[in-house]
Order: sequence, then structure tokens, then C-alpha cells
Amino acid sequence: MKHYEKIADAPAAIGCLRGFILDLAVRGKLVSQDPNDEPASTLLKQIATEKARLVKAGDIRKFVEPISIPSEEHPFELPRNWQWARLGDLLTKLTDGTHHSPPNGPTGDFKYVTAKNIKNDGVLLDDITYVSREVHEEIFARCNPEKGDILYIKDGATTGVVTVNDLDEPFSMLSSVALLKLPTCLLNRLVLLFLRSPFFYDQMRGFMKGAAITRVTLKRMGPALFPIPPLAEQRRIVNKVDELMGLCDRLEAAHIGREAVRDRLAAASLVRLNATDPQTFQADAHFTLGALSALTTRPDQIKALRQTILNLAVRGKLVPQAGDEPASKLLKRIAEEIAAYAKAHRLGQSHAKLIVDDDLPFATPNGWEWTRLCALFKAITDGDHQPPPKADKGVAFLTIGNVTTGRLDFTGCRLVPKTYFKTLPPYRTPAKGDILYTVVGATYGRPALVETDRAFCVQRHIAILKPVEAMSLRFLMVLLASPLIYDQATRSTTGTAQPTIALRPLRNFLAPVPPLPEQHRIAAKVDELMALCDRLEASLTASAGTRRRLLDALLAEALTPADAGELEAAE
Repeated sequence: MKHYEKIADAPAAIGCLRGFILDLAVRGKLVSQDPNDEPASTLLKQIATEKARLVKAGDIRKFVEPISIPSEEHPFELPRNWQWARLGDLLTKLTDGTHHSPPNGPTGDFKYVTAKNIKNDGVLLDDITYVSREVHEEIFARCNPEKGDILYIKDGATTGVVTVNDLDEPFSMLSSVALLKLPTCLLNRLVLLFLRSPFFYDQMRGFMKGAAITRVTLKRMGPALFPIPPLAEQRRIVNKVDELMGLCDRLEAAHIGREAVRDRLAAASLVRLNATDPQTFQADAHFTLGALSALTTRPDQIKALRQTILNLAVRGKLVPQAGDEPASKLLKRIAEEIAAYAKAHRLGQSHAKLIVDDDLPFATPNGWEWTRLCALFKAITDGDHQPPPKADKGVAFLTIGNVTTGRLDFTGCRLVPKTYFKTLPPYRTPAKGDILYTVVGATYGRPALVETDRAFCVQRHIAILKPVEAMSLRFLMVLLASPLIYDQATRSTTGTAQPTIALRPLRNFLAPVPPLPEQHRIAAKVDELMALCDRLEASLTASAGTRRRLLDALLAEALTPADAGELEAAE
């Protein structure tokens, strides 16, 4: 708690603190020991007596006298009146549900519980299904959950989630859930907390089988080591854990509140940058960039700043205007360049849709012009629509996964024969200085600059944009990465499972064009501010790492053995 302010914003700090509390609990360090408590060894004898009685009554099949655990197997030292045991020796039953999924549906005689219904606070009945009485009786004869029993998910992504059964009625279960029945001298809440502890989870994680689906078997759960405190101390531990978890709830709520305030303040400061009054923009920008480091604690918060910078850039608010040659003259030269390229490669020129004032999303500064993307590129096309032949040697063939980071990645890419590559026209093969743009899938709308002389081709999910020489290449990259273009891309997509941007709407995306000298100034300013974002993001990442290491060190130190004087001082 002395260092709480330094670790409060560490990644998953509250989750680590919860685990730490449970770790203290299983080690006997959470509450003081009372020498007058009946020792755990007496509890183990009572458990053995109760299990022998259940065998005699026919309620359980057999009882094997537990074998004491040698000291060399003890993971850590327990308090004097505690005892190590194996989980299976403590339980009156350890089993699971049916291993064959029975017919089940929205109606039936008995509820059918699977892993999806097991939550920390009990059995969730949302989307519950039912089985017939006949099916239930067959399952229930072996696996008979009753109120107060412990249910433990042992299969799938949520392996390790454990709860106390809070249902009064009988129900059937699938094998993904284990049933743990306890003797009367063990508190189910104590066992529940210990099963949630990092100590027990680490034991189970070492036993997990399966690559696609993690799985813990009953044969592995039974031998797991389990520390047993005296019954009176079990009650004290449960009460103390409840008290401290309540504190964690309040700390977590406070953390969420702080983050929400930071997010709102950061968002509000970025909104100010979109003010239309040029007289206040410089002051607003100075305030935002100066205050952002205090308002942000997570690297992901820098993404909004990057998008704001790009938004300001294409709106003409990032650098002052300087009376440059207007963009209207630039567009005439660009049109001539595009026409010459089309003639040389026998390409039909794209006919841009007419722009009317109602189409324009915002006003641009004097000297700027609105146009369509097809008026800024010599060609906007995509890769071959037919699957290319494969080759062991040849030319690289990039798919959408090779460009989604904003850079070309040739790692593990497919190869196509050189003979196939030579059949592709020049406007359908990327060259250095071209821009690739993803047009299919969840990662649509991401530009990547071709900065290599290496020959390669791309699949049809990637658009190839060949810039004109008269435009700043860096400004075009800023434009394509901006929210203005991405929003148009989003509105133009078709399909739900796999969103797709067709070439025709892509060519007709609206684009603001500044004078060429201003394009260069904008690109330079964006580079400068993105470098600032990189430094701020790196600082936040390093700070988060430092907080996490400090948190881990403090918790590890607290779990190391201490003498009685140190423990008394800590209390």
C-alpha cells in the first residue's frame, strides 16, 4: 500500500492484487494463527471417518487411507497447525458430467449445465437448455450436483473458473464441468477461494492437455496439493478475503473512474483542435500537446492523437497557408500526367464523378481544391483476380496479411513463377513509390508505401495506387491514412462477413488538395508530430512495464518467508 500510487495504473494491477490476496490466504499469511484452534490434522481424521461412513452406507464406492505427503514435495512451508493434503483425499466425490452430449433443447424436464453456465458468482441460467427425465436420470446417477457443491470448469478457454452451486434443484452436467463434493468439516467457500488461487491454477496449468482446447483431467485434479487450515481459521480466512476483495472492488471502480475521466479530458482536448477559428487553433494545439502526457496513461490512447493529427492535416489546420500557387494549377498538370500514362499503357481513363457543394464534408482553406482520388493517381487497380500458380522459386506474391501493418512484410510469402509475373501489365505490378491499400476484410483501409525495388505482385484484396510525380508522395500517404478517407471507405464497403471496397467507389473518394509547397510542409509537420507520438507511446509503454515490474517485485517480496517480527510489523 505504501507504493500503491506507483503501481495502481500497472497493467492488470487489480487482478494481480486479487491473486496476491489469495496467494497469501493459501500460505497462511492472511490472518493470524490461534494456537487454541483445533489443528488441521484432526480435520483430516474427521474427513477419513466421514468417508468411511459414506462407504459403509453405500453413498460412495471406496475409501483409500491417504498417504502422508513427504516434506520434499511441499511447495512452501505452512503454519504449524496446518496440513498438506491431496485434493482427492479431501473430497467425498470428484467426478464430471456426461462425456456424450445428449439431446437437449429449449424445453425439457431438467436443466442441462455446461461450461458456459459456470460463472464466478454462481450458475448462470441465461440460454440454459434442458434434457429429458430419462437422460437426466442416467447422468445424475453418476454426477449428482447439489446446492453447496463446487463446480469447476476443466475444459476449454475458461478452464479454472470455479463456483459454488447455488441452485436448489437437481440438474445434469456436461463433462466440461467437474463436480467436487466436500465433507461437512470443510468450508466450501474456503475451498472455492483456494481453487481460485494462483497456486492451484499453476498446478492445473502444468497438467493442461490439448492444443486447440485446454483440458484438465480428473486424474490430474485428484493428486493436486492442497493446504488445509484449522476450521476456525478457515472462517477467518474467508471473512478476510471477502473484506479485501471488497477493497479491490472499490479500487477497481476508482481506477475505471480515473481512466474514464482521462479519456474524456483527452477527447475534449482533441475536439478543441477541430475548432474552426484559426485564431484559437495554435493555442488549443499548444495546450493539447502539452497536457496530453498528463492525460494519458495507456499507449492505446495515443491512437486518437494520431488520428487527430491526420484529420487536421487534410483540413488545412496543421500548418499556416503561405500564398502558394493554388492547387487548381497543380491539378491541370496532374491531369496531363495521368493522360500521358494512360496513353502509354493503353489504359482507359477513370471518369470522376461530378463534385457538388453538398458532397463536401468541410470547407478547405483558400488555394485548396476538392477532387477525386482517381485524379491524383495514374492508375488505381488491384492484383490478379485469378489464383496465381505456385512455385518453389520465383517472384513474391503478397496477400493482405503482408501489408496490414503499414509496411511490406515478405516473411513467409508465397512465390509465383517468373513467367507468370511477366504476363502482368506494369500497372498491375507494384513498383517503388507506389501505395498499396487493403480493400477486403477486417483490416480494410490501411495504406502501405512500397519502399523496395524488389519485384513482387499482390492478390486482388490489395489495391495498387500509382501516384503522379506532381504530388507529394508523403502527403498522399497522410491523405490515405486520414479519417476522411477511412470514413468514406467504411461507407462504401459491401458484405458483412468480409467487408469489401470496390475499385469504382475507391477511385471516387473525395480528396482535398493543397498547393504543392503546402503539401511538403504538411508532410514534414505530420512526421514531426508522429515522432512525438512515438516517443509518448514508448514512454507510456516503458512506464507501464516499470509499474508492472514494481508490482511483481513487491508481491514477490511479500510472499517470501519472514520471521515473526517482520510479520508483526507488517500487520
